Amino acid sequence: MARRAGALIVAVFLVVGSVLVLKAVAGGADDDASGAGDSIGPVATIGGEPSGTTGATSAPASVGPTDDTTAPTDAQSGTAETTTTLPPSTEPERKGPPTADDPALVYIAGDSDAGTFGPYLDTLLSETGVADIELDYKVSSGLSRPDFFNWPERFAETLPAFDPEIVVVTFGGNDAQGLADVSGEFIVGGPTDDTKDWKKEYSRRVGEVMDLLSADGRTLVWVGIPNDNNPDVTARMKVLDDVVRNQAADRPDVIFIDTWRRFSGRSGNWAEYVIDPRDGQGKDVRADDGFHLNENGAEILALDIAEAVRADLRHRGAAI
Repeated sequence: MARRAGALIVAVFLVVGSVLVLKAVAGGADDDASGAGDSIGPVATIGGEPSGTTGATSAPASVGPTDDTTAPTDAQSGTAETTTTLPPSTEPERKGPPTADDPALVYIAGDSDAGTFGPYLDTLLSETGVADIELDYKVSSGLSRPDFFNWPERFAETLPAFDPEIVVVTFGGNDAQGLADVSGEFIVGGPTDDTKDWKKEYSRRVGEVMDLLSADGRTLVWVGIPNDNNPDVTARMKVLDDVVRNQAADRPDVIFIDTWRRFSGRSGNWAEYVIDPRDGQGKDVRADDGFHLNENGAEILALDIAEAVRADLRHRGAAI
């Protein structure tokens, strides 16, 4: 990937983990789904029209501390973990329009989903010639378990070190469970068994992270979660997705990527196949667990994210 001139030196440590095997999920779905992206709702939103539907199948094994079945964790998906070592902190420099000589820094962070769509997003944005990329993700992480990995603390380190103009972040795949504090004590039950308190606390956490990441002139692109092929898991994910949408709608500097809609059928249900806008073909987009995206899905999602980032680069004066 390209690096900012005079830039930050970043060493990537190899951490023990398994490589996600991106493979198609067997089964039939309506292949004539629409894949065109459009903006909806009060928040700047990018996501495809609902695509062909398919029936639900059984969910992955239960995980999580409070619900009988929670959303699949990154550990179940088998995605390898990547940890980024920070360069020394530097004072933020005065930035003009992004150019090849002075590219904008796009910081991609989050759970393993960031590690799935991140490489293709890197490719798409590098093609602009005016963007450098930093990818920083942690398998099985999120905002529900700061005792496992504390993202607000991480961002307090990475933001001054990388000094990005644009942040792309994704959380949620591991968050539809009880909410713990930094000591590991669970203070709220799951999103469907303690809904009022869960929404209040998760809204607080999401809002604080959005405010942190969108401060100081940064643009935040928040990538939403897809639904699951298990209705019980999807019910919990829907509570989470609604919280994130509402928080994004209150913040003009947050662009919400509607992953849920992009990978749903025409009726709004879970879909195994969607149209790839690159060639107009219906493709299997789901990993075996029924929640995560396979390589096809990750690349289609990266196209939506890249559209939002390129628009922001142009808004900042980039000649692209």
